[in-house]
Amino acid sequence: MKLLKLLSVVGARPNFMKIAPLIRAFRKYPQVNHFLVHTGQHYDSNMSDVFFRELDIPCPEINLEVKSGSHAIQTARIMEGLEPILLHEKPDLVIVVGDVNSTMAAAIVAKKLCIPVAHVEAGLRSFDSRMPEEINRKLTDAISDFLFTPSPDADENLLKEGVNKKNIFQVGNCMIDTLFFELKKLEKKKQPIDFSEPLSLEGRGQGEGDPHRYAVLTLHRPSNVDNPKVFKNLLETFGKISKKIPIQFPIHPRTMERMKHFGLSTAKDITLLDPLSYVDFLKLYKNAAFVITDSGGIQEETTVLQIPCITLRENTERPITVTHGTNHLVGINQKKILKTVDTILKNKTRKTTKICHWDGKTAERIAKILVEKLGGSKRGERE
Repeated sequence: MKLLKLLSVVGARPNFMKIAPLIRAFRKYPQVNHFLVHTGQHYDSNMSDVFFRELDIPCPEINLEVKSGSHAIQTARIMEGLEPILLHEKPDLVIVVGDVNSTMAAAIVAKKLCIPVAHVEAGLRSFDSRMPEEINRKLTDAISDFLFTPSPDADENLLKEGVNKKNIFQVGNCMIDTLFFELKKLEKKKQPIDFSEPLSLEGRGQGEGDPHRYAVLTLHRPSNVDNPKVFKNLLETFGKISKKIPIQFPIHPRTMERMKHFGLSTAKDITLLDPLSYVDFLKLYKNAAFVITDSGGIQEETTVLQIPCITLRENTERPITVTHGTNHLVGINQKKILKTVDTILKNKTRKTTKICHWDGKTAERIAKILVEKLGGSKRGERE
């Protein structure tokens, strides 16, 4: 049996949810020695440390603690810090997930050292090069050896870009693995939402008195919060929505900083919450009437949970959540946003279609492929 040393790199909030099921899957293979590096791209304890505890991820062997900075500075710090680690550890494979700066930086360092790279969540495209994540995705995919895709559209994107078909593996969505894993734990514990401040969940209008009669809002993309005119218009739009249904708003630290900097505020029926851990956020939004967001992963999770999702973007790298799921792309047009909210509140949501491989077993498929391709064998198999 060949011993395999696999090194995974995580750095930002979405990475934690995607790597957790992979770590659990690798535990089934005694020949796999898995090494976890945290770049420290997200460094607030509410958005980093707590995920290791909640998602059953062991503490990373190394934390680079790069923290914030411009894209160039942050990427350079990650590359500079990671190179000596890879030279010392000499892994058989480097695994990167998602589309953040840590993803791209780790892939480049590994390939420069002739170490194979596996990209989990490969092939997603928004076709908007103004988004830094789009640059990260395309560069990472261009140099990866194993491209694990979540959906057919991702496969098509890679093939159009000239990626060899034998390197593409449609396996599903690791984010959904984590969603199912945490939902099972919540069902067993029957754990209530626990916040320092009571949530204002009293509905009004149609469906008044329903404890689920509230909406959840997340907002963090620079295009939405860095322009004071755009940000002000969005807050005014949310204020109008809150007159129909109260809104719970776990606010990103950067979004709060921008709000204070521009002298903006929210309507009285919008409850501001501190950043939530993954589990607390799941407990909050799984009972919401709908979610308003500019996030990527939330588009996927709401699709699986059949929760209407209003996405404040003109495009999405996850089009399957629109064609098969509950996602509505509305951009930042106030009339379009309000019209979509009214449609949802009148229960006129469209039918959805089950997405292949979004079944909670994606990580198992990835682990099996990697062990077989890299020359290992599963527990119980003959050497």
